[in-house]
This record gives sequence, structure tokens and C-alpha cells, in this order.
Amino acid sequence: MNKFLLKIRILPRWIIIVIDLIILFFSSLLAFLLRFNFDYSRLGSFDVNKGILLFTFFGFLSSLVTKSYAGIVRYTGMQDAVRILGTVIMGSLLTFFASYIYFEINGMNLLPVSVIIIAFLSSVLLLFSYRLFVKQVFSYFLNKEKKIEQVLIYGTDKFAQMTRQIIEEDSGKYYKVVGYLDDNKKHVGKIVNGVRIYDARNDLEFIINSKKIKELIISDRNISIEKKNELVDACLAKSIKVRIVPPVGHWIKGELSLNQIKDINIEELLERESIKLDNYNVSLELKGRKVMVTGAAGSIGSEIVRQVLYYNPELIILVDQAESDLFEIENELKLSKGTLKVFPVVADITSEVRMENLFKEYEPQIIFHAAAYKHVPMMEKNPSEAVNCNIKGTIILADLSVKYKAEKFVMISTDKAVNPSNVMGASKRIAEMYVQSLNNYLKDKNPDATKFITTRFGNVLGSNGSVIPVFKRQIDSGGPITVTHPEINRFFMTIPEACQLVLEAGVMGHGGEIFIFDMGKSIKIIDLAKKMVMLSGLEVGRDIEIVYTGLRSGEKLFEEVLSSHENTLPTYHHKILIAKTRLDKYEDVRNNIEILINSAQDNDELKLVGIMKYIVPEYKSNSSKFEALDKKRILSID
Repeated sequence: MNKFLLKIRILPRWIIIVIDLIILFFSSLLAFLLRFNFDYSRLGSFDVNKGILLFTFFGFLSSLVTKSYAGIVRYTGMQDAVRILGTVIMGSLLTFFASYIYFEINGMNLLPVSVIIIAFLSSVLLLFSYRLFVKQVFSYFLNKEKKIEQVLIYGTDKFAQMTRQIIEEDSGKYYKVVGYLDDNKKHVGKIVNGVRIYDARNDLEFIINSKKIKELIISDRNISIEKKNELVDACLAKSIKVRIVPPVGHWIKGELSLNQIKDINIEELLERESIKLDNYNVSLELKGRKVMVTGAAGSIGSEIVRQVLYYNPELIILVDQAESDLFEIENELKLSKGTLKVFPVVADITSEVRMENLFKEYEPQIIFHAAAYKHVPMMEKNPSEAVNCNIKGTIILADLSVKYKAEKFVMISTDKAVNPSNVMGASKRIAEMYVQSLNNYLKDKNPDATKFITTRFGNVLGSNGSVIPVFKRQIDSGGPITVTHPEINRFFMTIPEACQLVLEAGVMGHGGEIFIFDMGKSIKIIDLAKKMVMLSGLEVGRDIEIVYTGLRSGEKLFEEVLSSHENTLPTYHHKILIAKTRLDKYEDVRNNIEILINSAQDNDELKLVGIMKYIVPEYKSNSSKFEALDKKRILSID
């Protein structure tokens, strides 16, 4: 039997039409008999044969209009039920009107209203029932030799029901949903389409063990991050696969398919609760304004551009020297937003002439400065480039912002600027010092001068060169995963979250502030690596090895958000704080930086880094060739 069903796969359309006609014919005949209690003598006052043929004909005609025969029977669902209902309603109404006209012309009733109603009800019931029967026959014979995979679904709403229908109709495997999980005590114990709802907190371990669960699918999009991690940890401990249903907005053509239900990834487990922004004030700040974003092709810069576009600026100038990446982000924005407000510019922020031409041409009112060299080991080997890009580039942009009367300059900094242990972090700290001292210098002279605002945050998930993409590549290639130290940990934040907070800080800033973001709890990198291996369905030590390589040059075990000399002040947004830092005189900072930039041309790395340590006394190298400079620090750079 199963070989025969496999051979036909899809029941031919003509067979479905013939069966539908038979059912319509039988339903109208049955309706007559039921209406008159099987008393054949009472049928003489009606033209029964014509009545039955009329009901059957109009039912057939309606099915051609609604295409109720077109669905694949073994995938019958609610959409098919609605289509059948529409077909029979249309056919019944047509029959009623035709019967009325026939009575007016010939004086004989073909079908009384009561017969039409009974025929309508029996037709709907029988047409849908036989489809369900065929579906069950196909399901039984096609899947009886397959290995059954017991599945749990977290959620009980309509999305959970859709998920169940889709996975149970998959032809590659035989999935059987044996339970729903819910945290709502009112739902626990109830039955939905023959499947019981269990308590997600108290029943999880019991049902995993008793039902031999192979897979958990999370369909509830309102699940908290904590609950999601709790479920995943429980499942990974039992080697149970976890998948997740994507948001409705990501469904292809508005419909969910099995291929869209993906394995849960590490980014979804490191997310935090969504941020509530003061969109009104952000909109007031950005709507109709000319905005410049440097580093616009990078991870942070490109997301800032996407979010700024939402607030309908007059134009956005995208500045980056990575022409291929700039081309990609321009195309993405024009395809998704259909905007003509994007002006991509291939340029190096250390070119003063090029930057001045851009300011002169576009006159940006708000600048988001995200361009920077950020890779710690790379900048440890190339300190002059860190000075040129991260410090000199920032000074050029800041000075031009003042000259061309920009309203605000928002600099993107890093937690590595706090008590820096490497060249990159020190270069960002010096850039912070410059824009903060410049702001305070200008404020005393002209209250309407450009406002300079700094934002600091840690690692962002999925950014170029971050640890998660590296680990993914290492797992895909069979390992090993390389971790620098078993105790190393980092703060993580999603790119959209970081950029939302940048916009919010830019709005609330009055100039001179260094805003820091609530990064949540730090995460051990080794724990991150282990979880990523388990999410891939592999086992650490058996399938993938983890190798410790030692701290890289300039790398810390623990990142900080504030130095020991700093404290914070709250803002109206609970995730944004103001760092209270020491205030440096603008003239001193400017003079020191000029000496530093001139030294970057001398090809003397020790001298260059020594000057950086003089400017930033808290800068102490770690696992670096520059550690020797900490023993004998430069006392003067005059």
C-alpha cells in the first residue's frame, strides 16, 4: 500500500472532482430523505431528480470558481476547510435562486429551503471529512516505516498550531508533536487538538525523559531571553535539538514553511530585552537634518545609517574608505528603503583636504563618527596607524565640525579606552580627551558652538572580526576552537541595541559627556565556545577540541567600562549613564597630541607609544612588547 501511495504522491485532480460530485449528489439526496423522514410518497410534490442535479451542478460550478479541488489532500488544513465552506455556500445560494426562478416559471418547487440547508451542512461535513481521512491514510502508510521524532513546542497560540501543522506534514521525517509548553498556569493541563499542554517550568524534565523528546521548537516570539536560555540549557544538557520560528515579518510571502524554522543560534541567546527609546525626541533631532556617518560601511556605522534613515533626515553622507563595502550598503539601502537621500563617499578621514571639501559641499549638521581601527593585536603591531586614524582623523573631523558649525558630533568609543592595556584602547582614550576638552573650551567662548558627545560600549555581536563569526568558521571546519585564556570574559551587546543607544545618547547630550551603556553581565568566552559547539549538535572533546593560545598582545582578561578614577551619573534612560572623568585643559591636550602625531612619522614605535603613555597615565601594556615602557615612563615630551 505504501509503495502505491509513494508512486502516486498527489491524488489526481479529476479523482477529487469526481468524489466531490458524488458527495454533493449524495448530500442532496440524503437531505430530501431526512427532511421527509424517508417517506417516499411525500417526494411526489417535488421534482427530486432535477433538484438533486441542480444542487450537484451548482456545487461543481462553485468548486471551479473557488478551486476547492486544487489543494493537496494529504496536506489538508484550515485553509482548505474555509475554501470548502465558501464553495458550498456559493453553490447553495445559486441553487436557492435557481429553485425560486423555476417555481415562478413552472409552479413546481425543486428543493425546499430546509432541504438546501440540510444538503449544505452534510456537504461541508462530508467534503472535509473525506479529505481528512485521505490525509490520515497517506500519513499512516508513508510514515509507518520512518523513525518518529517526538517534538515539543514552546507556545500554545496560533503560531504554535501553525508550527505543528507544518512540521507534521514534512515528507522527509515523521515528526510527532507530543506536547506544548506554557508558563501560564491557566493553560496547563488543557488539550489542544489532542495534544496536552505542560508546565514549562515544572514539567520540562519529566516530559523530556518520559516522551523521549528529540527536538524542542520555540514558536512564542514573546519569550523572554532568560526563559529562552533556560529552555536551551535544559535541552542541550539532554542532547535535544532546539529550533525557533522566525518573526512573522521574516516569513516568505507571509507564509511559514518548514525550511524557515531554523536551529537557534548563539546571537539569539545573547540578546537582551528590547530597548524602549524616546523616538519622539530622536525624531525631532534627526528629521530633516543633514547627517554624516563616518565608517558608514562598517558594522556599527552601517546600522547607524539604517536607523537614522528611519527618522527621515534630509540626507545622509556615508563616508568610508572601503569602497566594496560602501557599494554594498548603498545598494542595500536603496533596495530596502527606496531612498535618494544616501550619498556614499569613498574617502579617508585622515585626508584633511578631502574632509574639508565634504564639509564645504554638504554642510552636515550632525556627525556620527564611527570610523576607527579597532583590532587590538593589529594596532599593537601598527601603532602609527592607530594614531593617524583614531586620533588624527578624529581631530580633523572635530575641527571641521566647529569650522562649519555642525550642531552635534557624536563619537563612538570603546570600553577598551578605560584603563587601556593596548595601543588601540589608548588611541581611543586620547581621542575622547580631545573632543571632551574641545567641547569645554568652546562652551566657555560660544554656547552655540558644536556639542561634542562620546559614547562607550563593549563588544557587539556579529561585528566584523568579532569572536562569534570566528568560532562559527572554526566549528564549520571541524575545529579546533581557539580561546586565548580559560578565564577571559567580555561584555556583549547586539549591533541594533548599541546603535539605538548611540542615537539616544546623541539626543540627550548637551556636550562634553562621555556616555556609557549598561552592558549587562560579562560572559566567559570559554562558556560561549562550549555552547556554540553544543548548538551545532556536536560535543566538546569528542567532535570539537578547544585549544588555549594565550593572551594576545595588548589583551586583557577582563574589560572595564569605567576606570577606577571615574564614577557615574544617571540619565533619564536606565541603560545610559554619564561617566565622570577627569577634565583636561584643551591647550595641553592639543599640544601633546600634535607632538604625538608628528612622532607617528618617525618610525620609532617605542617613542610613539611612550608619548601615548605620557598623555594617558593609566595606560599600562599587557602581554605586549611595550610593557618595558611602563617601568620607565616618559616624564616630559617637550
